[in-house]
Amino acid sequence: MFDRFDIFFVQQLVNGFSVGLVYALVAIGFTLIFGVLNVVNFAHGEVYMIGAYAGLLAILFLAPPWVALLLIVLAAGIAAGTGLERAAFKPFRRFRDEASLKSKAMRESTLLSSLAVSIIVREATEKIFGADMQPIPRAYANAMQEPILLGELAVASGQIVILAAAIVMFAALQLILFRSRIGLSIRAVAANPLGAQYVGVNVDRTVIATFAIGSGMGAVAGLLIGLYQGTIFPAMGFAPGVKAFVAMVMGGLNSIPGAVICAIVLGISEAVATEFFSQGWADLVAYLFLVATLVFFPTGLFGAGRERV
Repeated sequence: MFDRFDIFFVQQLVNGFSVGLVYALVAIGFTLIFGVLNVVNFAHGEVYMIGAYAGLLAILFLAPPWVALLLIVLAAGIAAGTGLERAAFKPFRRFRDEASLKSKAMRESTLLSSLAVSIIVREATEKIFGADMQPIPRAYANAMQEPILLGELAVASGQIVILAAAIVMFAALQLILFRSRIGLSIRAVAANPLGAQYVGVNVDRTVIATFAIGSGMGAVAGLLIGLYQGTIFPAMGFAPGVKAFVAMVMGGLNSIPGAVICAIVLGISEAVATEFFSQGWADLVAYLFLVATLVFFPTGLFGAGRERV
């Protein structure tokens, strides 16, 4: 029988695992896009936020069943990712020679472009919906907060939903990457964009598909965490975006399994840290992991040695 401290510790592990799964869903988008374009998409956190607001609007105007709600948000994420790619990344891909693809200036340009789009989207959302937190209607939020007792351990129904959604999306991603033509194209472009282009792969369509897949998963993650917490706000994508970026770096930049594992470790570590420090100090865990990775594992924990972070 667990004593009170043990139950609290296990409860924190469960909570951290759920948060880590959300970080993992966001980190996959970072990793996919970096693997294909070799650049970091700093507007990915805003896609997460767009998913939450798309879900709120769908609930207010349509009140759809849960499956339909997830599909609506998935479609919104795909649309947002496609628009982001056209606005922030497409203009810099008109140069396709090897020197341009490896150019430091090209990386910096796309990084700043995505950062600019991130700021514009966040500020526009604040102008439209206001900067205050928007509550999720109780019928949906309460369904994510129902306690499920496992002996002395209490698990929220939302944590089960997050786990189930994450498993489904991880499995779907593996099927897409390893059992479909577009997945083969994504892996080919990630390995050698020029070589893929020379053998007939449509690089432009592959990049759009990569953004669509990663952004769809990020948008669903935003919906899930918004429903679980019961409120959403325009800046809600910043913290998960930073944590997902750290997980991507820890995982080795281009390793999807590494990013998922590191995201879960990060979520659990933050939850456990709250047992010893306040929430504000516990948020520093991600930055400590980032510094330790850059110092001791410059290619990441699961990196293939393609390049140093």
